Amino acid sequence: MKLALLTAVAALALSATAASAKDVVVHAGTLIDGVSATPQHQVSILIHDDKIEAVKAGYVTSPGAEVIDLEHSTVMPGFIDCHIHVSARLPSQVNSLEDAFTHTSIDAALNGAKYGRAMLLQGFTSGRDVGGGDETVSLRNAFDEGTLPGPRLWVSLEPLGPTGGHGDPMNGLDPQFSHPGFDNGIVDTPEMGKLRVREHKRRGADLIKMMPSGGIASTGDDPHRMLMTDEEMKAVVDTAHGLGLKVAAHIYPADAIKHAVRAGVDSVEHGSFADAEAYALMKQKGTYLVPTLTVYDIFYKAAKEHPEMLPPGTAAKEIANDVFPIQHFPNALKAGVKVAYGTDIGEGDHAREFALMHQGGMAPMDEIFAATRNAAELIGASDRIGSVQTGRFADLVAVDGDPLADVGQFEKVRFVMKGGVVFKRDGMATAQ
Repeated sequence: MKLALLTAVAALALSATAASAKDVVVHAGTLIDGVSATPQHQVSILIHDDKIEAVKAGYVTSPGAEVIDLEHSTVMPGFIDCHIHVSARLPSQVNSLEDAFTHTSIDAALNGAKYGRAMLLQGFTSGRDVGGGDETVSLRNAFDEGTLPGPRLWVSLEPLGPTGGHGDPMNGLDPQFSHPGFDNGIVDTPEMGKLRVREHKRRGADLIKMMPSGGIASTGDDPHRMLMTDEEMKAVVDTAHGLGLKVAAHIYPADAIKHAVRAGVDSVEHGSFADAEAYALMKQKGTYLVPTLTVYDIFYKAAKEHPEMLPPGTAAKEIANDVFPIQHFPNALKAGVKVAYGTDIGEGDHAREFALMHQGGMAPMDEIFAATRNAAELIGASDRIGSVQTGRFADLVAVDGDPLADVGQFEKVRFVMKGGVVFKRDGMATAQ
């Protein structure tokens, strides 16, 4: 009797598992798989649940599987934006100080839910948030669990930097003003650097971001100066790497880039004032550049047209410095520096970086690699994302035209699948 009951329970369990399993076959007219620079034609992508089970030549089917017809489309891996601030509003849409002092982290989370969904529908199935608070951990978890539609996130929490540096929220404020979270990223000694990394890991960070130099969209600091010592940078990097966390470094001046690369950072974010020696060192060490040309395009226009919306004293810095990244980007390409895709935005069009990188001399296939294979490698998730291969997440995007001939196609994504779930079909969002 007991054996019969156990057998019946096992049969029900197997039946439930079979019922919940989902098989999908995507017929791709052209496939750019994020591995090879040679597109494939007339390919079938076999998907079981959230993973790619096989990639086969020709249009094949599988018993009981749903067939998705993309025979007249170009299919690519889901795009990855390695530098986002998922909750950040566009500078022309809101006064920065008013927004900071009239909105809570809950407001930020709600913004992030909205912008994350938009980002996913633009074709970005993964992203690296480099500079948020605890709300980014919650958003990451909600996106992973399917509670909210959005990209897979790797989050750094608050960037680490010195008092008065680019990441110090107190810059330009009344010194008597205080907030319990303002010190979360402050690093003024090597020991503080170690502690902050460990705190961030405890709070749920997937990587660490630090600010070795000054920045532009902040009051009072100088983007041409290195503000962290070698000892502070090394302490942050060594502690992070010891915990299995990569380090992204916001840096502008060439000397600061060299110091940070020697300290072992995994990526240089922005790199606006890099010189030939800095690029050569980055290539030698395998350090990635995440150029974020999009943010400069946006902020330069905002500084010209709406300077009152920006933090005090920053409009002049934007106008003086925002032209350098696009001017220097061709030098990075000529030097052979590895590039990963990043925009430095939350709200807005994450696909506009493609056109800007192309303007800077990057070939369309290399742009695809920057936003897929390279980005996945930088994140440390090549075994899960960034390519259309067996065992990877079924993260796919498709466009109607040929992006190798027309980079404008990147801004016309018609189909988006994340983890085997279709979020956009025929240019329209689904009910997911």
